[in-house]
Formats: sequence, C-alpha cells, structure tokens
Amino acid sequence: MESLGDWRRDKYVNEVTEDDYDKELVFMGWVQDIMVLGKISFIILRDRGGTVQVVMSRNEIGANRYNFLKKLPRESVIAVKGVVVPNPQVQQGFEIQCKEIRVLNLAKSPLPISVDGQVRANMDTRLDWRFLDLRKPEVQAIFKIRSTVLSAMRDILLEEGFIEIHTPKIVATATEGGTALFKMKYFDRVAYLNQSPQLFKQSMMATGLDRVFEIGPAFRAEEHDTLRHLNEYTSIDIEMAFSDENDAMEVLERLVVRVYGKVLAENYSDLQTLNVEHTVPEPPFKRVKYSELIERLQNEGLEVEDERSGQKRLIEWGDDIPLEGMKLIAERYKSLYFITHWPTSLKPFYIMPLEGDEEVSHAFDLNYAEKELASGGQRIHLPDLLRRRLEENGLTPENFTFYLNAFEYGMPPHAGWGLGAERFL
Repeated sequence: MESLGDWRRDKYVNEVTEDDYDKELVFMGWVQDIMVLGKISFIILRDRGGTVQVVMSRNEIGANRYNFLKKLPRESVIAVKGVVVPNPQVQQGFEIQCKEIRVLNLAKSPLPISVDGQVRANMDTRLDWRFLDLRKPEVQAIFKIRSTVLSAMRDILLEEGFIEIHTPKIVATATEGGTALFKMKYFDRVAYLNQSPQLFKQSMMATGLDRVFEIGPAFRAEEHDTLRHLNEYTSIDIEMAFSDENDAMEVLERLVVRVYGKVLAENYSDLQTLNVEHTVPEPPFKRVKYSELIERLQNEGLEVEDERSGQKRLIEWGDDIPLEGMKLIAERYKSLYFITHWPTSLKPFYIMPLEGDEEVSHAFDLNYAEKELASGGQRIHLPDLLRRRLEENGLTPENFTFYLNAFEYGMPPHAGWGLGAERFL
C-alpha cells in the first residue's frame, strides 16, 4: 500500500464552496463506486461530509496506473489530489478532475453488507458488521445529530450556571433501592453498575455548589423486548438548590427549545438525510395534571389489569398510565407537554409530596406524544420525612447512611430531572 506521506486533507466534501473552484485540493475517504467508460473512469469518493465524483483519465495518470485504479474494490481507502471543477449536472454542483491518487488500503471483496444501501440487511447482520453499517450516511447522520445535542446541552447548562460533575458508576448498593442492577466482582467484594446518579447529585446540593449536572452512562438490568428500553444509555441529569419542580421544568423547557434550534442550524443536511421534518417547539409547553389525564382515559373507557384480582377494570387514580393510554393522550397532545402532580406512590421515595396531601407529589414527566423523555420533580430535603418515605417503600434507612448524612447538616430545598439522550433523539 502507498503512504499518506505529506498529504493532508484540505476539505471535506460538504465544505467545498465556489471559492474553491479551479483550485487543487486533497480529498480523502472511501471508494463507494467506480464506473469505467473506456479511457475515463468515475470514482465516487465518500467522506463524512458526503460524496463527490472524481474524474480519472488514463491520459492524465498513465495507462498502467489507470488500469490498476479502475479495478479498486469498493470501500478501499484512497487520497485524491485534483482540481475542483464546477459541474451543474452532478448533485454536488462540482467534481474533482484527478491529478493523482494514493491507495492507502484495499478492502476485501465482496463486502459482507451493502454500504450504499442498495441491499438491505437485518439488524443482527448490521450489528455484526457495525463498523461498515456506520459508514452509511443515514447512520452517520444520527451520530452527528447526537453530538450536536449533547455538546449543546453541556454548553447551555454551563450558561445556566450549572457545574459539571461525574458521579461513581461502580457502587456498593442500589442508588434508588431498585433490584434491576448489573452485578460485578469488585476484587473480593460484590459491586454494581450504577443505575442513576440521583443520590449523588442530591448529596451535592448540601455542598453549596447549588447547581450541578452530569452527562454520562447509566445501566438498568431490566429484561425487555421493546425499542423503548435500553440496558445502557446516556443520561443527562441536573440538580438545583433553592428550587422547586417549576424551576426545574423551566430549565428543561429552555434547554429543549435551544437544543432543537441548534440542531436545525447545524444539522439541517443530516435531518434531510433522515427525511425528518424538524421545527423548534414553541414555549411554554402545555402542563396537564395526572388527574386530568386519568379522567380523560376513564371517559375513553380504558381498562387495566387489577394487580390483586388479575381482572380487567376501568383505570383509576393511582394507576400508572399504560402505553395504550399514552397513545390515547397523544391524540390530543401531539408535541411536547408536561404531566404534573403524579401520585406519590408512582414516584421514587425521594420525591417531595404535596403539603397537606401526601398522596400527590411534586413530580413531573416531559413527554413527546406518547413517549416519556424526562422525569423529575422537587426532592425531599427534610431528613425525617426522607427516612419515613424510605421505610414506606420497603427500604432500610441504615443502608442509605451515606446519603442521609447529607440531609442532617443543612440541606436546602432542591429539584432536578433526568433526561435520556436516546429517547430525546
């Protein structure tokens, strides 16, 4: 194979402008296809910015070299030096008149999966050859949008006065008291992969840092057979002191609106690749109480299975809303909206109940149509109430000493939320 030498990429395909016409530039990428027409061949070169037609002439590069290059296997890696020439007949509006090509690596042939999308493959095959699958423009578009989303979220939260933290991912016990944990051997002890930064970020509220956020992995050992659940995902979490659930919802609302705008500005071509219509949502998002939704679902005649009898009955206050119910709700709320005032029994032990009516909580969910994107609320900051809620949830306060200690020496009222990156995307 040939060396890269002193060649370096001048531009990606999507960075070329009319100012580059008639200039000699270096492009690098993969051979997507070759069409041979006698003494002229057309190489479709692909990089992360798109594809471009490279016109290769036998007279320009010599017969021996031409005969070798025109037989390059698809997905071989090449560097091309050539002149950018306008051509209104091709999609990009320009092509590259090849002066020289360096072959950096040859690909095996045939390919195990199609990269240009002409031959479809099932998901198992795509995952077996994931690195090839990731060369597809429509798959790369998702990664580019994801990068914009996460970097924008970080920048926005920093602007909002939040401090970035990183909490432990190997823990001794369940952080939220759940059992759906991945167990692992930690030298001579048993440890678990953390399911949430919740207790750690709450503890940070006792430090005086006031506003913290984390973007990091979370793990849930829950067996599932739906596209709505993942065992490993990226979680965006915030916690803010001297705040209630309304403050947390306002931060989330501002974040979502600005991130939508950022994606529209920076990833318009990627959205087109995915055939996605993207508009920036109008704030404020609709807020609807859980009780209102239950009443609406009762009017629709939605039935659920009773946990005690196993018999079907009309949905009632205190029931979680099943997917079927969320789809009915989505017929009215087709975009982003908050569900507020959830029953305390449906939310984690650390969610603050309403003063004077402990059956109702200061919790909220952010939904898009029937899909839950984020969940949050005001947290309990009073140690006695927190211990009682632990016990009411069948948990032993002594197992949460590290957490409870933070509430004994001046814990301010606080609120926060967690947002799953994959669901948001």
